[in-house]
Amino acid sequence: MSTNPQPRTAFQYLARAKANLTPQAWDYLMGGSETETSLNRNRRALDSIAFRPRVLRDVSSIDMSTTLFGHKMRIPVMLAPIGSIEDIVAEGATAPTRAAAAFGTIHMLSSVAHPGLEAVAKEVDHPKFFQLYIRGDSDTVDDTVKRAVDSGYRAIAICVDRNFYGRRERDIAKSHTPTRRGAQANTVDYQAMLSWKDVDRIRANVDVPLMLKGIGTVEDAKLAVEHGIEGVYISNHGGRQLDHSQGSVSLVAEISAAVGKQATIIVDGCILRGTDVVKALALGADAVAIGRLQGIALGAGGAEAVAHVLEILETEMRSCMGLLGVCSVGELGPQYLAEVEPLGDRTWLESAFPLLREGYGGSDIADLSLALPGER
Repeated sequence: MSTNPQPRTAFQYLARAKANLTPQAWDYLMGGSETETSLNRNRRALDSIAFRPRVLRDVSSIDMSTTLFGHKMRIPVMLAPIGSIEDIVAEGATAPTRAAAAFGTIHMLSSVAHPGLEAVAKEVDHPKFFQLYIRGDSDTVDDTVKRAVDSGYRAIAICVDRNFYGRRERDIAKSHTPTRRGAQANTVDYQAMLSWKDVDRIRANVDVPLMLKGIGTVEDAKLAVEHGIEGVYISNHGGRQLDHSQGSVSLVAEISAAVGKQATIIVDGCILRGTDVVKALALGADAVAIGRLQGIALGAGGAEAVAHVLEILETEMRSCMGLLGVCSVGELGPQYLAEVEPLGDRTWLESAFPLLREGYGGSDIADLSLALPGER
């Protein structure tokens, strides 16, 4: 049993994750496409927002809970889908779904994630969402969606920004193929054929909320609403698909203004701190999703570490909201925000975790000694 203290910040999980993961899995988790400009812009979009706090308000009781498609969430933070999740944690997607249930939020399962939709559905009796990659013809797709609904998934998200696989140069240069990517090699790329007609067919065949994941413009957000979509999921795939995209959070305000209450808005993209969550909500998002932060925690210590990282986000959110002068997520709005110039020339990771600049970078990060929940 370790005598080291339990991590008290999300940053501290980086060390154990890097130590536990193979270099290839670390690159898969932390990298982006080509120049990684989209990845860094995701962070700069958050860094371009400052807070405008109000004072002398009673913030002795703060409620961070919300509902997403009618399902209670302890905080408005969902666990995003991760495809080759077994490269990060051996048991695969059962780990985050257990973490979501233990903490009180929602996990969205990727349709290509191990050990498959039925196994994950049986893992724990708790609401889950399902993200669909198009991996076959219309009959195959419709059958997969039916299996998901029959297995109890409460909402479906169609991935719409994956019509070509992004050129992830960390993988390419090092001759690494993530597990799920290798399993799909030499197949017809049905994802490239996806169109609004397919969305209409799927919409007509399911009676659970339908989201489009990968929305990056107001135009497509409006079209989604016109096609009966209940959820607009703003994302550039964590900067892993189209390079030189806008930062995801920079799109929230205009998309929120365009669709109003006609659709639920979710956003991801370098959400690494509780302050990031608060900014996204104040801009108009109903919830955020975490992918890399989830992956870091999974690599560091599986389901227990993910649940603990969610607790850290909750603590950061409570502090932020109290200092802003708001008592519930429903009170958040653009009046608490101001546009600013981001500070300095920092990478996305240094921006979120400035202790990296004090020597905890590169190979040194793996030398930090940290205990995880359950090791104390």
